[in-house]
Amino acid sequence: QVQLVESGGGLVQAGGSLRLSCAASGRTFSSYNIGWFRQAPGKARELVAAINWSGGSAAYADSVKGRFTISRDNAKNTVYLQMNSLKPEDTAVYYCAGGLPRDDYDYWGRGTQVTVSS
Repeated sequence: QVQLVESGGGLVQAGGSLRLSCAASGRTFSSYNIGWFRQAPGKARELVAAINWSGGSAAYADSVKGRFTISRDNAKNTVYLQMNSLKPEDTAVYYCAGGLPRDDYDYWGRGTQVTVSS
């Protein structure tokens, strides 16, 4: 089992940057694929970036491609989401989630708020 805790959210002006962290507990963290999701008020949750267990493969939603970068440090049990050129439409609660390869995302953090002002 894996417990996930997000941090790094906050208020930033449009064009600014934030780096989110997803810290995991559990000895099997390096076995899990990790995804960053976001949910804005009144909108469905969306997957914005995902990274496989080894860090060798990553994928991004079209809306963040070229602006966000996902990475992981398995020695530190942490996954990062570097967010650059932020836009007001990036405002949302950001969640990290983990799942074994070929499984659903079974483990979720509580989220961190990101607010981008125009």
